[in-house]
Amino acid sequence: MERRTHTAVLAAASLLLAAGCSSGGAAPHGGGTSSAPAKSASPGATPSSAAPPAKGSVKVTATLVTGLKSPWGVAVLPGGDLLVGSRDTGKIVRVAAKNGKITELGSVPGVDPGGEGGLLGIAVSPSFGADHQVYAYFTTASDNRIARMVYDEKRPPGDQLGAPDTLFKGIPKGEIHNGGRIAFGPDKMLYAGTGETGDSGLAQDKKSPAGKILRMTPDGEPVHGNPEADSVVYDYGHRNVQGLAWDDDNRLWASEFGQDTWDELNLIEPGRNYGWPETEGKAKGAGAGSGFVDPVEEWKPAVASPSGIAYAKGSIWMASLRGERLWRIPLNGTRPVAAPQAFLQGTYGRLRTVVAAGDGTLWLVTSNTDGRGTPHKGDDRILRLKVS
Repeated sequence: MERRTHTAVLAAASLLLAAGCSSGGAAPHGGGTSSAPAKSASPGATPSSAAPPAKGSVKVTATLVTGLKSPWGVAVLPGGDLLVGSRDTGKIVRVAAKNGKITELGSVPGVDPGGEGGLLGIAVSPSFGADHQVYAYFTTASDNRIARMVYDEKRPPGDQLGAPDTLFKGIPKGEIHNGGRIAFGPDKMLYAGTGETGDSGLAQDKKSPAGKILRMTPDGEPVHGNPEADSVVYDYGHRNVQGLAWDDDNRLWASEFGQDTWDELNLIEPGRNYGWPETEGKAKGAGAGSGFVDPVEEWKPAVASPSGIAYAKGSIWMASLRGERLWRIPLNGTRPVAAPQAFLQGTYGRLRTVVAAGDGTLWLVTSNTDGRGTPHKGDDRILRLKVS
């Protein structure tokens, strides 16, 4: 794998360091100025002062837009409008939050769609007001990679994206399990969820970026404070990460596609091993001394197969593809308040992405034109949800 300026071999996140990070936040590793990672906490951490109720609610208040083709990544611009990427066409459009008006920015060069690959996650720079940078995770003919482009809305529609600046490349690609979600954390660092491309051994190979969560600077470089110096690997042992979200205490959560037994919601801690392919779901007694981290919640794939997640109103909200429902997981600190609660079951088909709108509401994106769903008139669409 290569970064923009040089080739680097990803270093191992050592088990010794993993043990040192098992509770509380991680101490910076290496010399010089550090960028502390988003807070992590062990399952025994102090609960939040105001936990959400055991039962919540979801109300669809509006359909923002219809007719989208293979939508996948979504990013919220300052002011509230949405950037939406199409997995199969490689195009990014802007959708006005007020009325659903669509403006095409352009296509990301080099996208090579196929299977579960294509234009996947998108994010906007934490300094967007100054630099106007849009980030994209996408599949090429040879790999998965992350690039950024300048967005100039003053240019004609369809020609508003500058040339891509490749920040990180060499993430293995496959017909399945390409991961793809990217997001900037509260620390203003870029996080990326990757998959093991169907080669399960890559998840435990600490020299490979596959089956990991990666943490890098906005320029694609390793962050001081990562588990290993000169490595973007933040944790390992994942099958296919497609959801990343932070709670009000800056703890990182991730959704995980299981195989035949369990899908997962994980609390992410730097340097830890989340078990794939050695274990799936909760360890059922094998966790003692194994070094693997159990998920906070687990589901049978038939009712979940999760993709995007968001945090709002004290809960994680998880979009499910095969399960065709939106799950609510209410949290008191790092512990669930109650069993997960399902909404919209079968109403809108496959659900790909859920994004917090910043005012306590959510944007929910369907995924019925991805080749695995059954499209109906108006698919795919973005819904606005009022939740509690």
